[in-house]
Amino acid sequence: NLKGKIIAIRREDQSVWERRAPLAPANVRRLIRAGVKVIVQPSNRRAYPAHAYQAAGATLQEDISSASIIFGVKQVPVDQLISNKTYCLFSHTIKAQESNMPLLDAILEKNIRLLDYEKLTDDNGQRVVAFGKYAGVAGMVNILHGLGLRLLALGHHTPFMHIGPAHNYRDSAMARQAIRDAGYEIALGAMPKSIGPLTFIFTGSGNVSQGGQEVFQELPHEYVPPEMLRKVAEHGDTTKIYGCEVRRRHHLERKDGGGFDPDECDKHPERYISTFSKKIAPYASVIINGIYWAVDSPKLITIPDAKYLLRPAYTPWLPSSIGAPALPHRILAICDISADPGGSIEFMNECTTIDTPFCLYDADRNKDTKSFKGPGVLVCSIDNMPTQLPKESTDFFGNLLYPYALDIIQSDAKVPLEEHNFSPAVYDAIIASNGKLTPNFEYIQELRLLNHRCKHTADNGEIRSKKVVVLGAGHVSAPLVEYLHRNSNIHLTVASQLKEEADILANNFPGVEPVLLDVIERPDTLNDIVKSADVVVSLLPYSLHHVIANVCIHNKTHLVTASYTNEDVKALHEKALAADVTILNEVGLDPGIDHLLALECFDNVKQAGGKIESFISWCGGLPAPECSSNPLRYKFSWSPRGVLLNTLASAKFYSNRQIVEIQPGGDLMSAVQDLDFLPGFALEGFPNRDSTIYKDIYGLSNINTMLRGTLRFKGFCNTIRALQFLGLTDPNPHPSLHPNGPDITW
Repeated sequence: NLKGKIIAIRREDQSVWERRAPLAPANVRRLIRAGVKVIVQPSNRRAYPAHAYQAAGATLQEDISSASIIFGVKQVPVDQLISNKTYCLFSHTIKAQESNMPLLDAILEKNIRLLDYEKLTDDNGQRVVAFGKYAGVAGMVNILHGLGLRLLALGHHTPFMHIGPAHNYRDSAMARQAIRDAGYEIALGAMPKSIGPLTFIFTGSGNVSQGGQEVFQELPHEYVPPEMLRKVAEHGDTTKIYGCEVRRRHHLERKDGGGFDPDECDKHPERYISTFSKKIAPYASVIINGIYWAVDSPKLITIPDAKYLLRPAYTPWLPSSIGAPALPHRILAICDISADPGGSIEFMNECTTIDTPFCLYDADRNKDTKSFKGPGVLVCSIDNMPTQLPKESTDFFGNLLYPYALDIIQSDAKVPLEEHNFSPAVYDAIIASNGKLTPNFEYIQELRLLNHRCKHTADNGEIRSKKVVVLGAGHVSAPLVEYLHRNSNIHLTVASQLKEEADILANNFPGVEPVLLDVIERPDTLNDIVKSADVVVSLLPYSLHHVIANVCIHNKTHLVTASYTNEDVKALHEKALAADVTILNEVGLDPGIDHLLALECFDNVKQAGGKIESFISWCGGLPAPECSSNPLRYKFSWSPRGVLLNTLASAKFYSNRQIVEIQPGGDLMSAVQDLDFLPGFALEGFPNRDSTIYKDIYGLSNINTMLRGTLRFKGFCNTIRALQFLGLTDPNPHPSLHPNGPDITW
């Protein structure tokens, strides 16, 4: 029985753009016919004018204190909260958002019952009341508008130039007509040929995605499955736009064995990885992202992924010239309708606004600018897009809310929650009641305490910095010190046997502390330095790593090296486990990045149904060709001693299922191979250490050939052989070269 019940629709004041209402005049008319009195707070900003609500039978008045239930859209200013009422709105408190905690405190203090629309869900946990569809509609209109401006900045006038932002249109029908007009021009061949085919990727299949696709379908289009994306992206038709709906099964797979189980993924998202950035995004012109991202879920695109996706495009088959340039990279724009900073699109760290709807993200600098011109991808991530189409959004939302409103209207905030007979959906959406958080949301207080402790600790400087010690100040150290120095929370110490070397490096980076250290001669100093560190990075010769690792384990300090894991370090495994210390090796270029590229290659082959029979990998830090005019055809980018000693090492590898061994002492330079996989370069290579151990590490137990080799410009090995014959690479001391020995001539 609703007779005698009084509800109110409050005026929105959270944003100058907020023109929506939780209930439309049509919904109000139905409630009034059911016996409910509806008070509407006057607002000239609201898209539906006051007289529309009056015509539906509502009472227009400023004072809404007589209503027991107050409906709104966004947060309410604390000083406007009325005690002992039920408020229904998007409170943005369920993640303990710090900016809205004063609102939650006031709600508890004033004995307000708070129902959050975001938590109105069905039996499957799916939201039942949301503006999602019109977020998708507005988002699609916005990104088409932005795409036109971005392409113009890149040198191309296109039909997209005649599409405006969503709020420029009276309703979505008016926007659709503008898009149909643009589509007509596209169908007539008005798109520049040097741009190539355009592909639009829609993530998910929910309301947001469906809203975006409804607008997309006004263009001449063709849908393709994910596996066809590469083909149409490279050789598709420019008189239509290609669309692809990507669901979780298309890009999520288990970390430890592939496959996708939706139930397991919902419960344990941390067990899954996303291949979106490798299988989907490289062939996308525009990405419309509308999926909900939960903590621990895989990200669609990470910051490193963005660098890969924004690398220069190679499209020689497209006609281009100075006046008709090719695109700098395939991906042009991302519309992140989820508007979750740091979420599924990792580099989207701040929402844009209706006033400033776009930014240009430069992956190389990891920064965004408010511009359409320059390097990067255009990003639109407005967090209140539905308010750009306020009337339709209000109608859509009001119709979804109405059935639940009939239940909510029974609420009396003065009566204990347990005495109400709410439906499960309504009951589970109530965050606060009778001066306390409801059981389902008591975690908010725990989150607040955790956040407070972290903030308090930070304010007191307790987590102001971590201490990292870098052992070595040679060629390899400078880039690492520069990278770590970017983070003001890291205190850096550089230790070297040559104090002058450490001083020079430290002087380039304010705050870096130089220390004199001889690892072998001064174990006491090494122990003191390691004891004070959180992490030690050793860039010293690999032969010293077991000594350093022992000291790190003793002091419970983690160790990172770029060198191969030798037997002495391996022997410390159990000892490190017992001390709960991480000893991380092989994270340089070779070994390191080459491992990652190898595993990525293996995954691609397996996903395509292939079988790996042979693996040969060449890696080397080569100088620019114009800088290779010396006898070694080489520049020392790391320890010269290490480079020369490596030429005396042993090697072992598989060739046609046979183990080939090369003895130490110099035979390696006789195992050189001419390499012609890059015909424009004169390259040679030789086996690198023991490749056979990676057969099992890489999971390639049945492989026929396994060779990891070192890459050099042709002539390196021949010169090294000459140095060997002269005895100049002999690691043993020679009496003739003793500082106190007799003078000799050559």
